[in-house]
Order: sequence, then C-alpha cells, then structure tokens
Amino acid sequence: QVQLVESGGGLVQPGGSLRLSCAASGRITSIHYMAWHRQAPGEQRHMVAHITSGGSTNYADSVKGRFTISRNNTQNTVYLQMNSLKPEDTAVYYCSSEVVAAPHYYSMVYWGEGTLVTVSS
Repeated sequence: QVQLVESGGGLVQPGGSLRLSCAASGRITSIHYMAWHRQAPGEQRHMVAHITSGGSTNYADSVKGRFTISRNNTQNTVYLQMNSLKPEDTAVYYCSSEVVAAPHYYSMVYWGEGTLVTVSS
C-alpha cells in the first residue's frame, strides 16, 4: 500500500508565497510521474504541474511563471513552490503519483487527501 501525504497549505495574502510538499511512502519500487492538481469549490479538479522521473516538467497555463514543481527522488517527495499567489489560486491541492510498489510489478496511480490553500486579504 502506498500513501501520499500533502503538507504546507494555509492562508496567504495575495502576492504571497507557499510551498507545498507531498511525501510518498510504502513498499515503493519506483515512481514514474508526480503531479499536483487543484479543485476549487464548484469546479472540477485539474492538473496544475507535472514532473517526470527524469525531471521534465509541465504546467497549466494559469500558473506558468509563478509555480515551480520539483522532486527529491531519494525521499520520494514532490514540492510545489507557489509565488505571486492570486485569490483565484484558492483551492484544495492534491498530489498524485504513478508508482510501482511491492508486491505488484505494474504501476498504479495514487492520490493524497489534499491540502487547502486560501489566498485572501
């Protein structure tokens, strides 16, 4: 069983910064991609940033230039540095990852439970 645990959410003023973390634990053999998604009230969940095992990144247009995704492969952790935050960034942020974990030999996608980010003055 694999668990993803997010941390770092909270209340921040417009223009401020937050850093989210997501740590994967369990009998992990390998991790393919790691990603951040968000879901605002009344809206669908959508991808914010994505990083492959090789370090290639992809961002939603709405966060390009403001958010940076990175990962620590040794610690099975992914980060999301969020700068110049706007009220429209308010959402629950979820981590996901495609993981190969014992006793399986195939990959599965796991999700964290989410962390709330509120951008408000």
